[in-house]
Amino acid sequence: MVTEIDLRDSPPREFQDRIYDTLDETETDADVLVIADRDIDTHLIRYQIGRDLTLDWDHEDPDAEPREVRVSKQEPLGDGVLGTFDVRDLIPQRRHEVLLDTFDRLGPGEGFVLVNDHDPKPLYYELRSMHGDVVEWEYASRGSGEWRVEIVKTGASTADDEDVITRYDVREIPKPDRHETIHHRYGMIPDGETMELIAPHEPRPLRREFREQYGDAFDWEIVEKEPGRCRVQITKAERGESTSDGEDSTSATSDNDGVSAGASDEVPESTAELDVRDLPPAQRHERIFEAYADLDDGEGFVLVNDHDPKPLYHQFDAEAGPEFHWEYRKRDPGEFRVLIGKAESHGGDPTASEDPNAPF
Repeated sequence: MVTEIDLRDSPPREFQDRIYDTLDETETDADVLVIADRDIDTHLIRYQIGRDLTLDWDHEDPDAEPREVRVSKQEPLGDGVLGTFDVRDLIPQRRHEVLLDTFDRLGPGEGFVLVNDHDPKPLYYELRSMHGDVVEWEYASRGSGEWRVEIVKTGASTADDEDVITRYDVREIPKPDRHETIHHRYGMIPDGETMELIAPHEPRPLRREFREQYGDAFDWEIVEKEPGRCRVQITKAERGESTSDGEDSTSATSDNDGVSAGASDEVPESTAELDVRDLPPAQRHERIFEAYADLDDGEGFVLVNDHDPKPLYHQFDAEAGPEFHWEYRKRDPGEFRVLIGKAESHGGDPTASEDPNAPF
């Protein structure tokens, strides 16, 4: 028999009490189905910590609204053992928000084991930038679709109450990873929210990239500038709105009509879908060019990304031959779809001179 809790009409402050009370009364291995209009994973992590018990939970359908989560109690955690938080069945747009909320609620000395399908190193930079030097991060396993990281909050957070959804101190991120990490996270933040960057100087190249990729759909504000430190807040416009970041601008290309390249009017046949949103930013470029190289004339694939992959378009346009075809199919926050393919009766290999470290 499955016990069901419907939290949709409950105030958020009651979520934890109702979940705790139900789980406390439930036998080990018995299922509890929690229905809610928001994520409850943070409460489940708190339960593991507070009760020193292992929980096993799965989202019935990660894309569905409301959320339906099946939970069961397992064995005691044991001395020094951390509870596990497997985020692999959460859609990427929700992973960071839930993980940030979970870490924010940890007390000093508390933590969890994060299980992810790729290296979550961007989260490490984000946590450090948001909370300071209180993030203990130790890999337990790496690769093969299962990365395990023990994350512990070692002290009181230095996070402030400023109205930003996330912050990156880019001075602590290796240079090859900076722009990719920022674009990847920006693509996931909701409309109207603000990302803050702390850089050694004003990041003008990044600002140009934002202009190319997002047009005037963001606001760029320098809120602090001194030698060795520049603080920039980037706010994503609400859908259908435009903002001004203080620069004259026009669209980077005339691809707003859909088809952006290709000498032929013939549209390649889509034979596959390549969703790179779950891939670390550093791996996306190589995977996309490999998929393109494997295409025959007249074939294509639909690229699914969490932000406008405009820099990729420019590289294809510069390196591919006249067979290259690029056509936007969808442009929504967190989900961009582009048909990439080769027109009939053309040859050429655009990967011959590609730079695997070029920005994407």
